[in-house]
Amino acid sequence: MTRVRGDLVALLRWAANPTGTVFVLLAAIFVAIFFANSGFFEGPSFMAFLKQAAPLVILAAGQYFVIVSGNFDLSVGALVGAQVVIAARLIDGEESRTVPVLLIMLAFGVAVGLVNGLITTVLKVQSFITTLGMLLVLYGAIKLWTGGAPTGSLSESFRQAGRMGIEDVPVLGQIPWALLIMIGLGAGAIALMRTRFGRILMASGDNERAAALSGGRVDYVRTMAFVLSGVSATVAGILIGGYAGVSAQVGEGMEFTVITAVVLGGVVLGGGRGSVVAAMAGALTIEALFILFNQMALPSTVRPTVQGVIIIAAVAYAARQRHRPGKTVPKATAIATPS
Repeated sequence: MTRVRGDLVALLRWAANPTGTVFVLLAAIFVAIFFANSGFFEGPSFMAFLKQAAPLVILAAGQYFVIVSGNFDLSVGALVGAQVVIAARLIDGEESRTVPVLLIMLAFGVAVGLVNGLITTVLKVQSFITTLGMLLVLYGAIKLWTGGAPTGSLSESFRQAGRMGIEDVPVLGQIPWALLIMIGLGAGAIALMRTRFGRILMASGDNERAAALSGGRVDYVRTMAFVLSGVSATVAGILIGGYAGVSAQVGEGMEFTVITAVVLGGVVLGGGRGSVVAAMAGALTIEALFILFNQMALPSTVRPTVQGVIIIAAVAYAARQRHRPGKTVPKATAIATPS
């Protein structure tokens, strides 16, 4: 009996912390969706939901690296839109151009992330200003290049990753490629945070000076965090282009949605604390919440309000936990050279 009581107390404590709360909230939203539409959890419908959610989950993993290091990346939405427009313009329906354009997109995503990272770490410009400027540069450059309307078209092979998958699977119908890509990149992000790179990244957000004095290459890992964010935006752009096609609104506002997701996952703004798994769960929770809104026939205009409330509430809750009398906040993992 004592053991059961102890397990129950531990469970309640886990659910009450910011990381555990997102899983409880996700479960609660799924229950609400079930009562609104039980057919949502049938194999094909649920796979379609995961396919739609995959780009945001991947973006959340990339944004996690930046936020946990103590920075922001506001340029990801514009980069997603730019990548889709670039792909459509350069491929223009020609299958033979697909692979070269994918390589160009990857290089462009790395370049944008590298520029963001170097301006932030070398020139010491605040990441908020750096990435806000990059957002405006990307939007302006794409509008100038396309004349305000996207041109060209995506090839069928380009769109495979975003809308196709393993077909004729019993019960599920289809296992989307987007889901498998999301799982693969998520596993890679988890593994990366368990390396020395991840420990330095976490420590640099918690205490930059202490991380540097411990031998951590703070500027390097922070720059690489922006590069990883740029790569995640590129992959998200590929999936969104395949799933939704090309439009002038692709990626618009995604930077705020993904920051909301990461914060909802318990990642502390300012860096040093948080789990990449919880950040990705936060993205799933946001997507599930939007599905619930659709089931309740709420207007899409309510979404920005909800995102704002989530950010304010999550930050306030984290601050309250951090400053609670007698509360010991766990510090970032010490940097140690892997054996």
